[in-house]
Amino acid sequence: MYHRKLPKEYYCTVDYALDIFGGKWKPRLLCILGHNKAVRYRDLKEGMENISDTALADSLRELQESGIVARRQYNEMPIRVEYSLTAKGQTLIPVLDTISDWAVQHSDVGIYQGRHFAQVHRASFKNKDGQ
Repeated sequence: MYHRKLPKEYYCTVDYALDIFGGKWKPRLLCILGHNKAVRYRDLKEGMENISDTALADSLRELQESGIVARRQYNEMPIRVEYSLTAKGQTLIPVLDTISDWAVQHSDVGIYQGRHFAQVHRASFKNKDGQ
């Protein structure tokens, strides 16, 4: 994985936030993890559709390094690894809810594709009590 020689400069707080959870794959990962307590790698890969193992591993690693995602390995045979949102990652849920609401209000719902969207469309990240 590429590592910068010089620290990245941010000109806006939104630049920093999007550097952490923006991009092609991270928002989808966060949606899946935001709707589940813990998810195995295989289930993440199935839910992501069309992601390579390298892209998934890199995205998970970057989110771990940012303190957004936790990786838990169980000493079983075969080895079981689960991913979940950290406490810091949980604080993104209201942000993702707001972005999701904005997207639904300002887009044609017909543009969204994939099994994952059909399962969670407008389910929001809030629990069933609205909290």
